[in-house]
Formats: sequence, structure tokens, C-alpha cells
Amino acid sequence: MSEQRRRHKSKQAITPGEFLFTEDDFHQIAALIKEVAGIHLVAAKAPLVYSRLAKRLRAIKLTTFAEYCALVASEEGVEERGHMLNALTTNVTRFFREPHHFEMLKTRTLPPLLAQAKQGARIRLWSSACSTGEEPYSMALTILSVLPDAASYDIKILATDIDQNVIAKAKRGVYAASNVEAAPVDLRNKYFSKADASGTELVVDDRVKSLITFRPLSLTKPWPVKGPFDAIFCRNVVIYFDRETQQALWRKFADVLSPDGWLFIGHSERITGVAQDSFASEGFTAFRKLSAADARKIA
Repeated sequence: MSEQRRRHKSKQAITPGEFLFTEDDFHQIAALIKEVAGIHLVAAKAPLVYSRLAKRLRAIKLTTFAEYCALVASEEGVEERGHMLNALTTNVTRFFREPHHFEMLKTRTLPPLLAQAKQGARIRLWSSACSTGEEPYSMALTILSVLPDAASYDIKILATDIDQNVIAKAKRGVYAASNVEAAPVDLRNKYFSKADASGTELVVDDRVKSLITFRPLSLTKPWPVKGPFDAIFCRNVVIYFDRETQQALWRKFADVLSPDGWLFIGHSERITGVAQDSFASEGFTAFRKLSAADARKIA
């Protein structure tokens, strides 16, 4: 393809709609989202990018994506870059999603940790991409199902996400009643109450909230957390990053996990790179960090 033809093509609409959205526009947005959040947007995502950001163009009364790209790239576009990130970040979650992880957390991960907590030990878990809060609340509910007075011990869950909007929602802890149905009935009855008289929304009890600290955090930027963590949930997130970023993240998770700490990942994710040697599989998408003694045995 000649350079002139390539330039012409890059100025044509790649997705039909009310706003002109060209190949150049897509590449500029993809480059910015990679820089800001580490997310790798492939060309097949162009219709999704258009549909989510077209709402932003309407909201701020722009007429083309070229104008939008110029805005988010400028010093004046800091706030809009946040809106762009929130719009393009996928936040699909539910209570007790991938329930086998919570069963393993309850039956294998927690028993020795809670025994240590009763002896005064510090226990820390991390929901590293907590979205609207269903995952860390499910973790806390699992802890409470085993140790109802967990708040009396040094047990905490750190819940982080890059999207400030979903963190705000997670802190509120208010959910449609239908979204809570996956929670075990006994826990649902004990730790949720009606948000209003209608009963269409339920609010998480303060006994659950007290176990969780919510904070903004980008997984691809330097972490302000050092650990060590006894268990980390990072599920269905790493798939959005390129291979190099994925491998770097697995290594960083290994670095902040305690020896014998647990890592739970998404059903379509696999640990790759040098971090593979740091983990032993404990079941489908559940891994335990090898202790120094375990590593010596393998060697």
C-alpha cells in the first residue's frame, strides 16, 4: 500500500456512527490507554471504543473523535482522561464469581491463616482489581463464615482498582438484590439488609465493610503496597495486558506474596515467564507460592 493511500485510509471512518472515528483516532486512544493503564487495545476493539466514548463526546459536546483525542492529550484534558479510562475499563463482576475459588479459600487457604491470627499474627489479603466490590466483599464473607469475630483480629483485605468511580460504588456497598443472590443464603440473611423499604437494593453490613480498605491503584504503575500478602485475587484482568506486562505482573505478585501465599487468577489466564518457577498449582487457576524449602526440593 502506498504512503498516500495509507494516509487516506487512516482518515476514513472505521466504525459507522454519528461521530467520525478514524484509524488514527483509534491508535491515539489505544496508545494513551496503554500509557495510562497498561491495557492493550487491539484493532478488533475499535467498535467497543467507539460505543463507550461516543457517550463522552455527547456529554462534553464535541463533534469528532479528532477533537476528543486532542483534548485527552492536552494538559487541560486530565479530568477527561479519567472519564476515558473509566469508560474503557471493563467492570464485569458478581458475588462469589468462580465459586471454586471461594470454596478453596474457605477450606484450604484460611484455616491455617486464621489459626495464626488467633495467636496474634497479621493476616493480609488483596483484591487487586476489585471493581465495584463484589470480589472483596465475597472474600470478607468467606472469612466471616469461618470466623464470625474476624474483626477482633489483625485481619484485613486491601481492595484496589484503577477506576475511581467503581471504588466509590464499592465503598457504598449497595447492590441490587438480584446481584446478591449468588451469596450463600445464610450469609446473605446475616450480612445484608434492605437499603430502603422497597427491598430492591441491599446494603452490606458494617461487620463486612470493617475488614476491607478500598484504595485506587494501577497495576501497571509502581505499587504503594509492599505486602506481604497471604492471598491475592487477580482474576480476569491480566488478559487485557500485552505479554510483557503480564509476565511483569506475575513476577510482582510473587514478590509481594508470603511464602506459601495463594494467588487466584481468571479462568482464561495462565502464569507465564520467570514467575512460573515461583508457584505450584493447587487446582484450577489457584496457585501457591513456593517456600524456600519447596524450591530447594524441586531444584
